[in-house]
Amino acid sequence: MLHVYAKITPKPEYYDRAKIAVESIVSATVKEAGCARFEFFTDLSGTSLHLVETWVDQAALDAHYAQPYTVSVFEAYQNWLAKPPEIQLMSRVA
Repeated sequence: MLHVYAKITPKPEYYDRAKIAVESIVSATVKEAGCARFEFFTDLSGTSLHLVETWVDQAALDAHYAQPYTVSVFEAYQNWLAKPPEIQLMSRVA
């Protein structure tokens, strides 16, 4: 299994749009064959968005990144984000 943590930091003026965009892909993403977990959080200050994901393997994550709805969000990120997403790929210890 491949575990992913993503921190997304939108520019303040795009925070609501970014949040809605990510919310809009959650239901489709959890139905993807290789998705074991896809949870969406916001920090309490309302400045960043967080995804906690588990995929069966890298190929499943790559397939997710290729989905039209994911590509659309990534394209919007070009203008909306204050900095690139912080992505951590992890594996479970014992």
